[in-house]
Amino acid sequence: MFALVDCNSFYCSCERVFQPRLEGQPVVVLSNNDGCVVSRTNEAKARGIAMGEVWHLAKPELKAGVHVFSSNYTLYGDMSRRVMTTLRDFAERQEVYSIDEAFLSFDCRTDWQRLGADIKRTVGKHTGIPVCVGFGSTKVLAKLANRLAKKRPDACGVFVMPNDPHELATLLDSVPVEDVWGIGRRLAARLLPHGVTTARGLRDMDDELARRFLAVIGQRIAWELRGVSCLDLEEVAPAKQAICCAKGFGSPLSALEDLLEPLATYVSRVAEKLRAQALTAGHLQVFLETNPHAPGRQYCPSVGRALDCPTNFTPDLITAASRLLEAIHRPGYSFRKVGVLATDLRPETESQVTLFSPSMVPANKQKALMSALDEINRERGRGAVRFGAAADSAPVWKMRQANLSPCFTTRWEALLAAQV
Repeated sequence: MFALVDCNSFYCSCERVFQPRLEGQPVVVLSNNDGCVVSRTNEAKARGIAMGEVWHLAKPELKAGVHVFSSNYTLYGDMSRRVMTTLRDFAERQEVYSIDEAFLSFDCRTDWQRLGADIKRTVGKHTGIPVCVGFGSTKVLAKLANRLAKKRPDACGVFVMPNDPHELATLLDSVPVEDVWGIGRRLAARLLPHGVTTARGLRDMDDELARRFLAVIGQRIAWELRGVSCLDLEEVAPAKQAICCAKGFGSPLSALEDLLEPLATYVSRVAEKLRAQALTAGHLQVFLETNPHAPGRQYCPSVGRALDCPTNFTPDLITAASRLLEAIHRPGYSFRKVGVLATDLRPETESQVTLFSPSMVPANKQKALMSALDEINRERGRGAVRFGAAADSAPVWKMRQANLSPCFTTRWEALLAAQV
């Protein structure tokens, strides 16, 4: 049996944990630069606030009385870690599917309804985050069960797929095919001419047709709906193929020297992620973006190059990225974003230093220097030690985060104080 545990309105729920007055109130969390709605509570949904709503363009009657927060990914990431740690106590096998979802696998038989209620209660007690739990004999059925646990008020947040074939067929007949995990609207449009409009229709579809119109993964989904497990848990996250850092500016930038500072900051973050995963990058790409919604000419260039030697040494990466930015920058444009993408990732143990390595620092000293820098920043906070090319603590290009909540769980100065 598989279980999918999904946190309800996760970002909003994280804000509510530390501000209980928000319980029962409409709450939304906005994307980077306070742009679009990326999380909303049921009360906000009832107001008619849509996912992806551009907040500054939303109607005043929608905004009235709504509690608005900027994205606080430091807080959300730590709360996610706490939820996943709690779930690990219920099953030996776990796949962290996303920041707010996890699959669990069970080999024994038990009262699934009671187990689901226990999971809900325990996660709520340990973290304050409300969750829904869906059980099924395959991952696709568990995902579908989780959706029904959220949609059906009588489920109380826990839904177990029925064993009775007739009951299961009736249930699948009530689910639109686009709601099946892995299908969506685009693939559902391919199935419509063939009369497949429900999950049951996909389940009963001929294997050859399923493979023809949906490829191998579509055929596997059909088999999963039949109760045949084809998708196993990914207990070990697959190796990353790329690491990217790109954020919109609070104010547009034009001059090359102004763009070099945020670029160096983003490169430092990418290098930190590479070292945390014991990886090096063999290729670097830099890109710029103007605002497509602003009047005037648009310019969104991108350029990349293979590095002479794969590395995670921040100075070398900053130097390479700065040269790429210089190559694509053009005066006269107002840029809203700069970004860096590291690809051709490989383990540190597989990287070979050449005689023509661009760095003047020996590899062993590079590693020792970066280890010391990372250790200090872990203890004192990111940016406690940084390279001169990177930004200071209050850059003029910093993202708009007018409604940012404190990092309640990761910073001493932001810890809640109990008053007697």
